[in-house]
Amino acid sequence: MTTKTISIKKEVYDILISMKRMNESFSDLFLRLAEKEKPMTIIKDIIGTMDLGDTDTLIQEIHNRCEDWRG
Repeated sequence: MTTKTISIKKEVYDILISMKRMNESFSDLFLRLAEKEKPMTIIKDIIGTMDLGDTDTLIQEIHNRCEDWRG
């Protein structure tokens, strides 16, 4: 496993510590936070590119973009 060292402000560290779950590493915390952002990023990308009134098409488009995003 490759590791990287990053520098963050004490204020940011304190916030991250407060968000960290018991027995959760910082790597796990970052992954959890990144996973939480993915659906919103996909939805933000879709807005304005299709008719949001068509639920079936919207669901299919989200599915397609998730697949594209995952590679």
